[in-house]
Amino acid sequence: MPGPLSGLKVIEMVGIGPCPFAAMMLADMGADVIRIDRKPDPNAPNPYPILGTKFDVMARGRRSLALDLKDPRARQLLLDLVAKADVLVEGFRPGVMERLGLGPDPCLDRNPRLVYGRVTGWGQNGPLSQAAGHDLNYVALSGMLHAMGRADGPPAPPLNLVGDFGGGAMMLAFGVVCAALEAKNSGKGQVVDAAMTDGAALLGAMMYGLRAFGSWKGEREANLLDGGAPFYDCYACADGKFVSIGAIEPQFYAELLALAGVEDPQFGKQWRQADWPELKRKFAALFATRTRAEWSALLEGTDVCFAPVLDMAEAPRHPHNAARGTFVERDGVTQPAPAPRFSRTEPEIGARPSSPGQDGAAVLADWGWSAASVEALRRAGVV
Repeated sequence: MPGPLSGLKVIEMVGIGPCPFAAMMLADMGADVIRIDRKPDPNAPNPYPILGTKFDVMARGRRSLALDLKDPRARQLLLDLVAKADVLVEGFRPGVMERLGLGPDPCLDRNPRLVYGRVTGWGQNGPLSQAAGHDLNYVALSGMLHAMGRADGPPAPPLNLVGDFGGGAMMLAFGVVCAALEAKNSGKGQVVDAAMTDGAALLGAMMYGLRAFGSWKGEREANLLDGGAPFYDCYACADGKFVSIGAIEPQFYAELLALAGVEDPQFGKQWRQADWPELKRKFAALFATRTRAEWSALLEGTDVCFAPVLDMAEAPRHPHNAARGTFVERDGVTQPAPAPRFSRTEPEIGARPSSPGQDGAAVLADWGWSAASVEALRRAGVV
């Protein structure tokens, strides 16, 4: 059974960061996503050698059509593709697509039902919209970076999960699917403006609510979920590996103390914040008495709210991940499987990553071009 987005036609303007992640999500769900790559220049330096190889996991499931968009014939071809598409996604700085003559206005003129998805760091407008930036900067402006890390150090970079992928790619994918559903009813497309700063701020909705309620302090490592609570943190074990504890609810905390054999009465004062620093030191000493494997044998699968902290080599081998198929192997590359799961229209990984332009003729044929038209475009050097 095809994935839940089977039949949705998407054009992806190839870039880096959140746009390819969003396009991967759409392709994983069954959408027909065509990547518009730049025409390869063998003499140009390649700062991203992973692109187009089997290791470029975010490029999975899509076919590639390479175009030189400085050529007006290539731009016309792209507009012809737009006329047949449901969605276009792009992640360039504001104004880049407009300067190419491929902004929302000409695309929506060609296809009034088109959903035009845009993802940037700062958004399409605002004082910073034209400035360069990266994930860390966008999360910093959202207020969320300040809350991450230990009290005695600077804010901790959260990889690029919060800005690029959570606040950017997932908001873009969610936005274009929402707009595509609405277009089925209204017959009208629209522009989706997904800004990573907006998305990172939205991910912090609960924390902003807690702050307004007076339950979230401005200091790092002083709150329930930021490592301030001794029962919600990671601890080093005797072998130098780590475990995570999330025993927030009193019954889960009580089970942790019982299974760990804790009898110290100070541990009974779970919610007295004045005791938290001392309890953290005592928990650290406790977990340092056994190896990670020993703690896992004792606590994993109980209601303690426990998990070993696995590295990326270990995670795919964990029995729970193996049983659920959380990771798959494709062409010798272990990678996360599509998510979420569906009971009927189960998604699956499509084709392996294509090199730029590899699928041009097949793409155009599938999207309605005749063999003679494709050959003419090839002879003219457009594709």
